[in-house]
Amino acid sequence: MGQSKPRTVIAILDTCLQVFTGVLITVLLGTVTLGIVFRAINDPLSWTDEISGFLMVWLACLGWMIATRHGTHIRIQLLQEMLPETAWRGAEVIIQIGVAIIGGVVAWYSIHLMRVNSDIEAMSVPVSVAWMYAPLLPAGLLTMLQALADMRKSKPASIKVEGA
Repeated sequence: MGQSKPRTVIAILDTCLQVFTGVLITVLLGTVTLGIVFRAINDPLSWTDEISGFLMVWLACLGWMIATRHGTHIRIQLLQEMLPETAWRGAEVIIQIGVAIIGGVVAWYSIHLMRVNSDIEAMSVPVSVAWMYAPLLPAGLLTMLQALADMRKSKPASIKVEGA
């Protein structure tokens, strides 16, 4: 029973991530539509392009996080699938360590990017440019944590083990 509580919390966080992503997609579509409409009536809004850029960066990172959670990133496993189970597991651990390192590096450097850009204001809206880099921190951390969790997974049943 103690196992189900963490899974429930993770499921709630996954749902919140997906809902937030859906909300930002709606906001992006509204912002782009406003920009198009106001340009069409020859009275363009100065902020729509910049806000759209911020939203696209956030959505890219949120999509990255969702794909990480679902394990749906592109991954070519042709050679790995040919390995016996022990070698497969070793390769998987090495791959996941690499992914965890990349996630950690992204998170670490995002802090630097937010710091050096915190005092720079966007051109058309009173928002710090640091917000452009803010989603890299949770995306990097989530990637690192998911990779560490994925190191424990066993060889998929669909992969045939030599000699079995």
